[in-house]
Amino acid sequence: MSMFDKRRGNDSDSRGEASSEAPPARRDSGLAILSSPRDVAVIGETIRIQGDVSGDENLVINGKVDGTVVLESHDLTVGQSGLVTASVTASVVRIEGEVTGDITGAEKVVVTRTGKVKGNITAPRVSLEDGARFKGSIDMDPGAGARSSTAKGPRAAAPAPGADGAAGSSPASPAQSGSGAS
Repeated sequence: MSMFDKRRGNDSDSRGEASSEAPPARRDSGLAILSSPRDVAVIGETIRIQGDVSGDENLVINGKVDGTVVLESHDLTVGQSGLVTASVTASVVRIEGEVTGDITGAEKVVVTRTGKVKGNITAPRVSLEDGARFKGSIDMDPGAGARSSTAKGPRAAAPAPGADGAAGSSPASPAQSGSGAS
């Protein structure tokens, strides 16, 4: 029995040590991974959603989504197997798969080397990694369009009056000269 008790004690100690050592090591190395799933919803590869997707947590799409995706203050990742045909709005958008539709990122949009985007991107920061595929337009400062139009307006107005004035003076002089010569 003492042998049995020792084994049990050793097993308990070993298990205790193994339990305390192995799981914490797994927890430490896996915490980022494990805590992410707690804070992240995942749409699996075999899942297909047609309609609107919205929520108050981060989302990873590995399946197919047709419709709209709205995560106003959270992050969206379209995984390598993800296929999204939708307008997308999130704080940070990371595209590793394929998106067809307009993308709006409150903070930034990243299209990775495996990502494919067909649509317009609007965000203060946009990153296209080497190898990323993109067809559309990028607007990194929605207010810039109004400012550049205002800036172009005075520039366009200044040459127009100068051109009109020069054109008016030039024809007037030859016309007057022509009238005087006749």
